[in-house]
Amino acid sequence: MQYDWIATTAFGLEGLVRRELNGLGLDARADNGFVRFHASAEEAFDANLWLRTADRVMLLAAEDRAETFDELFRLTRSVPWHEILPRNASFPVSGKCARSRLMSVSDCQAIVKKAVAEELMAWYHMSWCDESGEKYPIQVSLHGDVARLSVDASGEALNRRGYRTWNGEAPIRETLAAAMVSLSPWREGQPLHDPCCGTGTLLIEAAFRASDRAPGLYRDFLLEKWRLTDQNETAKRRNLAKARFTPAKLPPISGSDLDGAALELAARHIRQARLDGLITLSQQDLRQLRLDKNAPLFLTNPPYGERLSDRKTCEKLYRSLHELQARHEGSALCAISAHPGFERAYGARAKKKRRLYNGRLECEFMVF
Repeated sequence: MQYDWIATTAFGLEGLVRRELNGLGLDARADNGFVRFHASAEEAFDANLWLRTADRVMLLAAEDRAETFDELFRLTRSVPWHEILPRNASFPVSGKCARSRLMSVSDCQAIVKKAVAEELMAWYHMSWCDESGEKYPIQVSLHGDVARLSVDASGEALNRRGYRTWNGEAPIRETLAAAMVSLSPWREGQPLHDPCCGTGTLLIEAAFRASDRAPGLYRDFLLEKWRLTDQNETAKRRNLAKARFTPAKLPPISGSDLDGAALELAARHIRQARLDGLITLSQQDLRQLRLDKNAPLFLTNPPYGERLSDRKTCEKLYRSLHELQARHEGSALCAISAHPGFERAYGARAKKKRRLYNGRLECEFMVF
């Protein structure tokens, strides 16, 4: 059976998520902050397993105008929740509102909870919902006068790949790191190096992509326990994904940093990502860094210098990145930064630029 789904993502990454869904054989349409697609529960499992730049996969239960609390209640009550939720389902309700007349998130949550409970109690002939079973988190999202009701099929956010259990200073989110890899001009077989690698997230996401490793390969999703889903089929799909993982395809991938503690965390993360021995780490100052690889791609998330006292230091580092690229004939360098003067400090104009968000920070991804 086919259902409507949405894959939520950070602003600016909708096109990447749409292309990833297309690559899974699914028709998809990008919207602001999410991508819509139509698929079976098993195909939605594939989306959870393979999407690199999405935050969550959600089952879309209903979407319509709701200008009053009564309209929101009627919309929610009209959904055949019994077709999705078993009689003992646990269904916590979260909510968010933006420019809506129904600005009380807590009231919207309570109304949705009441309407879902009424539908389930009427269908199953119950006097109350004990919610002792599997979890089906429901989200009510109001944007303008449109309400969207969805059920979280992922559980933990999709950036939680399972390999990063220790965080260093200012870690980059896994989904943003994967987006940087996708947006870079990295060619098959080309060496890749991160000269400010920190705890190794960019290196791991690059290795996942190059080795055809599903980012969600070794984690669970709520959808797997839903009654809509054929567990035997999802187990087969996970095994097929394991068979596709080909470490032998990896080109040279390496990283360096001045911070020894960060490099220790990077080594742990690489082990936990099951990439031990496939990524090289070294403690080096990028001002002296020289690779013995031809035409490498430098891909990095350098410090932004958000504090005024750090800005001059960061600008010197950006200039050193330009000198690093100049020392390596035929190389390209990609960096993300929230520093408005990055190109001036770097000493060159980017060939391509794209606006991305690192958390709430508006950044530019630049290709030199």
